[in-house]
Amino acid sequence: MAPGRRLIWSYSFRRSYWFRPIRVFRSDIMSDLRFPIGQYDRQAIPSDDDVRAAIVQISETPRQLGTAAEGLTNEQLDTPYRPGGWTVRQVIHHVPDSHLNSYCRFKLALTEDEPTIKPYHEDRWALLSDSRSTPIDVSLTLLESLHDRWVVLLRSLESTDFQKTFRHPDIGLISLAQNACLYAWHGRHHTAHITSLRERMGWNR
Repeated sequence: MAPGRRLIWSYSFRRSYWFRPIRVFRSDIMSDLRFPIGQYDRQAIPSDDDVRAAIVQISETPRQLGTAAEGLTNEQLDTPYRPGGWTVRQVIHHVPDSHLNSYCRFKLALTEDEPTIKPYHEDRWALLSDSRSTPIDVSLTLLESLHDRWVVLLRSLESTDFQKTFRHPDIGLISLAQNACLYAWHGRHHTAHITSLRERMGWNR
């Protein structure tokens, strides 16, 4: 483990699978606005319970993200969630961009033998006009429809299916269990970007 980092379990006060403990790395100084819930531990080996919890979290991501953005003005949506970071609008449009890629990777791994997937430049995607100016309802609706299908697929899989893998050119082999847990974290991660900004800016009052 890198110096200055410690492995912790991240809890929330709510009793829900959305807030199930997730193994994350956080620095001892909890001031990094990039990772309000901590960085995901890619080395963790998910259990069957972890995967079940991840599926519940994925199913709840559209509602949680929509609730986080509810009532924000255009000016607030175009506010970066941190200095030098994406705007809230870009964050919201990024989530279905990313989850569409993940959904396709699931289907590739389920229908091919250890396929090599194509990464994408999320930073460049976020600069395209659809990510900078489209009303957020468009992406929230897209995310809801995508997750409806994704969760149907995930709930149909056996434990052995989640051991199937795809190859990321930069990272190596990734199991579908790992990918499910990563994207459960990913939805919570970006939702927290918005909720933590609202709290800091006093937008919840």
